[in-house]
Amino acid sequence: MRLKVKTPKQWLDTVLADFDAFLVDHAQCERKASALAMSIVAHFRDKPELIRAMIDLAIEELEHFKMVNELLEERGLMIGPDEKDHYVNQLIVLIRKSGETYLLDRLLVAGVIEARGTERFGLVAEALSEAKLKNLYAEFTRAEARHHGLFVRLAKKYYDVKTVEDRLEEILLHEAKIVAEIPFRAAVH
Repeated sequence: MRLKVKTPKQWLDTVLADFDAFLVDHAQCERKASALAMSIVAHFRDKPELIRAMIDLAIEELEHFKMVNELLEERGLMIGPDEKDHYVNQLIVLIRKSGETYLLDRLLVAGVIEARGTERFGLVAEALSEAKLKNLYAEFTRAEARHHGLFVRLAKKYYDVKTVEDRLEEILLHEAKIVAEIPFRAAVH
């Protein structure tokens, strides 16, 4: 999956200027990703391969949440209240509610979010000088790449390839507009 726009350097500058806030947001993102995977399990009980994949994903995302939470504790930080993620919320509105397209859109939107996470965690990993954090964010980058690939592969399992690719293109174009419009903050999105 190729994102249509790159994250501007100003985003990275904003993150590095308040890395603690970024870590708090990152922890929330990992927790939400785990919950999303489990909500897919609850909603699509008739798809065993999807269920297995989402359970594995939920466990991995929860492990990432644990890792980031440990970083927070080491820094004397707490998770804090859940904040609205305007980026994610603007992508979620693209999910069509009809039975035929709901799963497709849910998978592809999740895949696009993971693809943006891949890019951004990679930028963070490259910019960090502390070996422990650099290695951890390199690991998160690899995981996000696996995850966005997983979502697209699952979409192609349940829908024909052209339908998946056409819808993914629409979502990626919309995502590019969102990235261009939202203000920079010390957060994953």
